[in-house]
Amino acid sequence: MNHTPIEGFSKLSKEQKIDWLLQEYLNNDQDYKKVLEQYWSDDRALQKLHDEFSENTISNFFMPYGIAPNFLIDGKLLALPMAVEESSVVAAASKSAKFWLNKGGFKTTIINTEKLGHTHFILNVEPHKVLHFFNFKLKKKLFEATEAITKNMRNRGGGILNIKLIDKTADLENYFQLKASFDTVDSMGANFINSCLEQFGKTLKEEVSKNEDFTEKEKNSLQIVMNILSNYTPHCIVRAEVSCKIDDLKDDSGISNEEFAWKFKQAVTIAEIEPYRATTHNKGVMNGVDAVVIATGNDFRATEACAHAYAAKSGSYKSLTHCTIDNGIFRFWIDLPISVGVVGGLTNLHPLVKFSLSLLGKPSAQELMSILAVSGLAQNFAALRSLVTTGIQKGHMKMHLLNILNQMGATEEEKKYFVNYFKDKTVTHHEVISEFNNLRIK
Repeated sequence: MNHTPIEGFSKLSKEQKIDWLLQEYLNNDQDYKKVLEQYWSDDRALQKLHDEFSENTISNFFMPYGIAPNFLIDGKLLALPMAVEESSVVAAASKSAKFWLNKGGFKTTIINTEKLGHTHFILNVEPHKVLHFFNFKLKKKLFEATEAITKNMRNRGGGILNIKLIDKTADLENYFQLKASFDTVDSMGANFINSCLEQFGKTLKEEVSKNEDFTEKEKNSLQIVMNILSNYTPHCIVRAEVSCKIDDLKDDSGISNEEFAWKFKQAVTIAEIEPYRATTHNKGVMNGVDAVVIATGNDFRATEACAHAYAAKSGSYKSLTHCTIDNGIFRFWIDLPISVGVVGGLTNLHPLVKFSLSLLGKPSAQELMSILAVSGLAQNFAALRSLVTTGIQKGHMKMHLLNILNQMGATEEEKKYFVNYFKDKTVTHHEVISEFNNLRIK
């Protein structure tokens, strides 16, 4: 099928965009228009707000918004909001929260809150000359040039922490970086950091052009390639952990506490040495993290990128979580690099995001970091607990059962029948279909 490119799509009204899509791609099937419209809010002001979150918006895309209760975090009992479409994530988190509730709960420590950004530039000058120029002329000018930008952030206790010159000429000819570290307090800080970095680029260009130690040829060699924050923040990191006596690790699967602890530790160790397992292991961690990140209006793509880069920091991709069983004590923890905010972006706009933050007691950015690390740790604990005991499918497929039945058009009575039918069995897609067909024949 051939289609015609369109000019000015963004300037069309929402209805015009939909009409064009129907005509160009969907054989003018009006049922598709009804699908889009049924997700519009009847509240026009609310719908307009959602339309303006992004570009070329034609509808809303709903995700389940659930609650995982009973999280005891640093002595506070919280209910975590989770926006996620995958079956069993909320249930697994809730189960972990309940498991640790009477064992002291989750403890967290903010290790650091430093965020990073770079001005990447090419300059055909001997590295020692560039370093001298940076130390004795440029660095001071960079701080001075950004004073107006950083004023409000400095008043809140943040700002630019440091600026370094990084020599990368061994990796790419004439390539240098201005590497800056920032404290953005309660904001994620992307716009703030990028504004500072863009000023760095301008100031660098001005100062190079005035520097008497460089020749005209050297000055003309300067190219500012880009000014941009890094989503890899290995020094913006939080630790969350749980621990208890192995004697208190009572599990309802039938294996002994000692065997459970040993198998659990082996599972974590395998994820620490085997990238194939570590990838799925860490995906499970991020099931918990991302669900709360989305519910609180933060950038889950940034948290994913950062976590996976951190997992590979040694040169081999490894587990984000760790476990010990020394001296009769079971300890399980995560060190999670994560940059989030509770002001700016959607946090002051999206009604459900505002609800989520209120539900969590209007946390600071550091408190939200702790909550996210706990959510990831809890999710990972639940997954490993299932893997080393009953297997992952027993719990996961029970939660997935309703999805299968809905796809097959089951009635409410049929759904009740299947919930009872699989009460003591592991759900499989094949058996659901087979029993469903038998039920309909009867």
